[in-house]
Amino acid sequence: MSQILCPSLASVVAGIAPIDPRYTVEAQLRLDSLTKPIGSLGRLEDIAAQMFAIFSGRIPLPLRRAVYVFAADHGVTAEGVSAYPREVTAQMVRNFVAGGAAISVLARLHNVQLTVVDVGVDAEFDPAPGLCRMKVRRGSGNMLRESALTDKDLTAAIEAGIRLAQAASEQGQTLVAVGEMGIGNTTSASAIAAVLTKRQVGEVTGRGAGLDPAGRDRKLNVLRRSLKRHFGTPVENPEPLEILRCVGGLEIAAMTGFILCAAANRIAVVCDGFISTSAAAIAHGLAPEVGGYLLAGHCSEEPGHRHLLQHIGLTPILKLGMRLGEGTGAVLAMPLIESSVRLLTEMATFSSAGVSTASE
Repeated sequence: MSQILCPSLASVVAGIAPIDPRYTVEAQLRLDSLTKPIGSLGRLEDIAAQMFAIFSGRIPLPLRRAVYVFAADHGVTAEGVSAYPREVTAQMVRNFVAGGAAISVLARLHNVQLTVVDVGVDAEFDPAPGLCRMKVRRGSGNMLRESALTDKDLTAAIEAGIRLAQAASEQGQTLVAVGEMGIGNTTSASAIAAVLTKRQVGEVTGRGAGLDPAGRDRKLNVLRRSLKRHFGTPVENPEPLEILRCVGGLEIAAMTGFILCAAANRIAVVCDGFISTSAAAIAHGLAPEVGGYLLAGHCSEEPGHRHLLQHIGLTPILKLGMRLGEGTGAVLAMPLIESSVRLLTEMATFSSAGVSTASE
């Protein structure tokens, strides 16, 4: 599939402006003038400088925070690659909407607007507050037997993400987290990671949602056979959209479109775990400029996550041993991101506070 088959994607990619490094320099000069030893805020200074650059020196405060949880089922679950049955995807969507999931609790606690997006769950849902119904089809194809997505599916899912990001911009959201739910989606993320990072399947594949050793071996076998089917041996260098079409998922495609359009609208995007970062890696492959708008909320226990973060060039804000997904790690990082911005914009300088500098 080429971008020409998805004209809205081509337009979005063309609209992503690279981050102007002059704003990063300006932010660092400001940070160095604050009433603290130079560099004493550590990573918070890097985050603040990035946020300053994303908004071209005019950070809109307070930040309007939101999390989007994209949900879809995966045909590859028929191969026994998950410890949980496919039905759990729909059950968890209902749990999100009812307010009982981890992401629901964290979104309430940290004043983050939660939107759950059904882009491909194998179930139908009644209308509900916080639920966005954008179903492309009821689950992807089985990557071991066929391409996970058709060109039409891929276009529709990407465009769903683009529409959501455009709406987020129109609502004035400035800091968005990207999360997901989909039984079997670590298999897709592992396939994407293996192709993009050129690492062996075993290096990027973990236990997912709790596989035992035999289950992981089965998952590895499915992955190796799927990659050989679609990309040959050794794996060639397929285009990002071709990777997504062959071994991706509907929620990963929608997140890809969302991330790209958010960047085009100068919205800061916080990636969550392995699956959302696989979408970010595809987006980065399509438009490397998107990297300037991305923050990594955390590094999960899935081994492929670390490799994808390195591939994109992101340093995680948190490392808590998490592997839940849903956007939880990204939302947990949001208060730290806002804290960095407040320190940059609200702390006194040595000059304004009448405090002597180290050399005085």
